Amino acid sequence: MAHMRKIPLTIFIVVLFLPVLVAHADPLIGGCQVFPANVSDPASINPWNMDVSALPVDPMSATYIANINAHGGDTVHADFDSSEPNDGIPYVTVTNAQPLVTINFDPVGYPDESDLGDYPIPPNAPVEGGNNSDGDRHVIVINTDTCTLYELYNAHYENNAAHSWTVFESVIWDLNSPIVQQRPLGWTSADAAGLPIFPGLARCDEAESGTIKHAFRFTVNETREAYVYPASHDTRGNTDPGYPPMGLRFRLKGNYDLSGFSGQSLAIAKALKKYGMMLADNGSNWYISGEANSNNPGCWDDQNHHDQLDKIPGTAFEVVSIISAPTLAASKNYYLTSTPTLTWTSITSATGYNLQISHSSSFAGASVLNAATTRFTTSTLDSGIYYWHVRAAGTTTWSATETIIIHAP
Repeated sequence: MAHMRKIPLTIFIVVLFLPVLVAHADPLIGGCQVFPANVSDPASINPWNMDVSALPVDPMSATYIANINAHGGDTVHADFDSSEPNDGIPYVTVTNAQPLVTINFDPVGYPDESDLGDYPIPPNAPVEGGNNSDGDRHVIVINTDTCTLYELYNAHYENNAAHSWTVFESVIWDLNSPIVQQRPLGWTSADAAGLPIFPGLARCDEAESGTIKHAFRFTVNETREAYVYPASHDTRGNTDPGYPPMGLRFRLKGNYDLSGFSGQSLAIAKALKKYGMMLADNGSNWYISGEANSNNPGCWDDQNHHDQLDKIPGTAFEVVSIISAPTLAASKNYYLTSTPTLTWTSITSATGYNLQISHSSSFAGASVLNAATTRFTTSTLDSGIYYWHVRAAGTTTWSATETIIIHAP
């Protein structure tokens, strides 16, 4: 559980994960896919659900991990169990029948970085840490009719006729969307990194099944004033480049021996190798977040976690390499030919590039085109205004958008 809070900044780093990765329909909640792939763009993968086991190691990996271990615990801790009712992060599902209630903001909250409006929060919605907690007090609600995720930070129920809630932060996430970075850059969320919380929770039913198909959310004590995709926010205080930025992806090393693992710990450890975990907030080192016991009473195997998962050292992890987005060539945007050649900067280790070209700035329905190099000659285009962007093949976020004008016979 995190206790250090974030301060909005305008300083940011936007980066992408690289090569072609694999999307999965899971995980599910109440019949809703959690951030599915874009059906019109098969190459798109949500970062929570991507296989990162084959990505290269970040050259700063050992430095990041040494600095984490030097400022707190140096082994994994499952921050969820069956014996402590207030451990873990609870959530509740509702339907469209749930009445909407008013969300008010504490005077020191973040209304300017919140999604304003009325929310379907039940008066008895569980609060992280319990009703008397002085911690982060997250409240998480999923409307399974609309596949919409509502997350509150520092939430207090006001026992009044309106059944309102007073919060520091309120955020709405569209679980139908393949885009996880739905926050404007520089904005926080109910988490310091600007990430959603629910997709990163270990859930007992998944662990019991033996297969978990998503990354986890985790915390460390000391982070840098920076963030990387898919995060959108950081915390102030440390500018040392040897400390990890928010959103950084860690994975359990492929050669870490799991022969002594079993049950829930084995499922979680296998997911840590394949999907890893994202740095989401400041708190205790190597604390992996999971659902509270109240969501599945008695399901968590505490002894299994203590004997196996909690003994994984921080040095058993490595940081996934991250790269910058391509920069588009903007030297020319007016063409007298119907087959212009578009160019962009090279990305080290890119296996290829994807492009979209459209009359619409939203690229609605636009096909994904492929290029082997940093040059692409278009097919015949009608005269008019077009928008285009590019990404390293298989990554989840596009470059900035450039406009071109075609005026051809």
